[in-house]
Amino acid sequence: MNLGQRFFYYLSGFAIGLILLFFFLGGKKASCDYTPSARVLKNIRIKKKEYSSQALTLMQKFKIDTSHITELLLKGDVDFSKSNTKLDSCKVYHLEGLANQKPVTIIVRNCDSIAKIDSITLSK
Repeated sequence: MNLGQRFFYYLSGFAIGLILLFFFLGGKKASCDYTPSARVLKNIRIKKKEYSSQALTLMQKFKIDTSHITELLLKGDVDFSKSNTKLDSCKVYHLEGLANQKPVTIIVRNCDSIAKIDSITLSK
């Protein structure tokens, strides 16, 4: 078998493998969240969210909706230097991002089955 035939067989198998991979993984919502910040945000997003009474009043005051919080959980950043990740029960995270075109910092307690948003502050 010469080099041209080997190359043809290799590309044929590679193409079939790509088609099968696309077929099996194409409909799934697979994501590649490798950074620690992305993993924390994804973990918070998939859980049921509760808002404290203080957070709800601040949301009304700053005219921030739950959709803005959801967007912050998609595009925000986690400040690990201010977060307390050593706790066993509920880890506390400081999230920073934009909500309603305003820089916002929220504090989230990330428990096993629920994520509780404790407070919301406008950043400068």
